[in-house]
Amino acid sequence: MEVRQLQIFRILAEELNFTRTAEKVHTVQSNVTAQIRALEDELGVPLFDRLGRRVTLTDAGRRFQPFAEKALEAMEQGQRAIRAGSEPSGPLRIGSPESIVTYRLPPVLRIFRQRFPHVEISFRPELTETLVSELENGKIDLALCMCDSVTFPSLVSIQVQQERVMLYGHSSHPLTRKSAVRPSDLEGQNLLLTEPGCSYRNKLDRILTLQNVRPGNITDFSSIEAMKQCIAAGMGIGLLPEIVVAGELRRGRLKALRWTGPSFDMATQILWHKDKWISPAMAAFRDLVKQTLDSQPQPSTKPPARPAAALSVSL
Repeated sequence: MEVRQLQIFRILAEELNFTRTAEKVHTVQSNVTAQIRALEDELGVPLFDRLGRRVTLTDAGRRFQPFAEKALEAMEQGQRAIRAGSEPSGPLRIGSPESIVTYRLPPVLRIFRQRFPHVEISFRPELTETLVSELENGKIDLALCMCDSVTFPSLVSIQVQQERVMLYGHSSHPLTRKSAVRPSDLEGQNLLLTEPGCSYRNKLDRILTLQNVRPGNITDFSSIEAMKQCIAAGMGIGLLPEIVVAGELRRGRLKALRWTGPSFDMATQILWHKDKWISPAMAAFRDLVKQTLDSQPQPSTKPPARPAAALSVSL
């Protein structure tokens, strides 16, 4: 089994197209076909189904894919370890949800770019649930997410900040005028939420299920900015980290509900695979994130008082 075969397999498994794969590996299509056939002959099973012009992974191909990824990642880590000195350099792949990238990381990235200009950072905006598989498959080096705890034995985590997560609405919404908002008050209400798979959205879903509360229409958003605009337009109640809406709260465009149900608060955490080689770039970024976020002030808005009740939700 050759490294070239695994590299071609990885790209073909992503592209599911022989022509595009040949372009990405800078060879002709017939060579891609020959390399995949040689790999299949060695393994004794077909890895791809060729259905006319359509290409799909077989069940064996799907089972083989994570092992091929790990083998290539181990080889690439070894190459980086040999090339790397004490100075951080080379590629650094980071996965994180939009809220952290947009509202927590800009100060980190500005300092990091000044200190370590030879590191090539790339971001993958992902939901928390996706980040776990991305780390385990070696597609990213580090992840930042909001979660209560990390229970995966393959991952290592460092908590860097506690995030206040609350329900918000337009100031004219009836629930913003209530002195106490309980889970039952969300019965029949229109909710504007991040996509399923978002950690604090999952927490709200669990609370509503446990309390047997049925909201009205639920609108899912992949964009936090679009979600904020719709909340400010009075389209419903939304659940977001306070740092995301701090500006809107100061300008009076949004108002926090006086929530008395279980807390939605979560921690921002840095995650990486326990078996991964910690490159100088990874270590530098991880340490700078912790140093910078630990010193960042919380939003200046004064949240309404609420009880200390909590609902534990693990990643």
